[in-house]
Amino acid sequence: MSDKHPLSGMTVIFTGTPKAKEAVASVQLQGGTPIILPLIKTVEKVVPTDSLRMQTCASYEWLIFTSANAVRYFGRKMEQVGLAPLDIPVKIAAVGSETAKALEDIGLKADFIPSTFSAEHFVDEFPAFSDEADRCLFLKGDLAKDTIKEGLPNEVDEWTVYETVDDLEGILGVKDLLKQGGKTAVLFASPSAVRVFSEQIAAETGWTGFTIGAIGHVTEEALLEAGAEVHVKPERYTLLDLVRELGNRKEGMS
Repeated sequence: MSDKHPLSGMTVIFTGTPKAKEAVASVQLQGGTPIILPLIKTVEKVVPTDSLRMQTCASYEWLIFTSANAVRYFGRKMEQVGLAPLDIPVKIAAVGSETAKALEDIGLKADFIPSTFSAEHFVDEFPAFSDEADRCLFLKGDLAKDTIKEGLPNEVDEWTVYETVDDLEGILGVKDLLKQGGKTAVLFASPSAVRVFSEQIAAETGWTGFTIGAIGHVTEEALLEAGAEVHVKPERYTLLDLVRELGNRKEGMS
């Protein structure tokens, strides 16, 4: 009989603040203890031209989002200038199911989602769903790579709607926890979280003695570059799937 609580006795640390409560609840349902370690937080980037930029969105054929954060901050800007979803009659492309869900939350809908949730697959598949003459606006964070702009044959304008900053709340307690040993997993959802963890925690504790999970290949690459071994990576790039994969791994090891 399989163990219904594969994470029993394990502390699961989320680097970043999960937007979806299901992932944290899944840890608890599997017998684990979740800890939220912010490490990073996002803040809206506001510039005087935001209002004018919002008004020009309808002049594009496509809006492109690769993160739920970009969608949320775009939604805030819609509210600030009084734009309704119907005021943005353009097609929308989204990388990932969480990004698509965030679009639904602000009244918009994704017309295209790549089969694999990565910017690399996006630039491979998007041309088949669009015309090369279509003008695109990429809504992004300040740390987004150039994959979309450089990889598409379309004209791509970029709009940075949020920035990422360090958030070190709770970091001392996690350092002590990792030094003490015990059953611990650390889940990473972004390269930014990997960077802060590497600088502020792993510099003292190292990368061994705990299970490491990465939400996707970009985060996995950042961990490998930092000298960490990635033990868990889900096929679908969501925190809930990462937690489920962690539970499956622990169940298989028991």
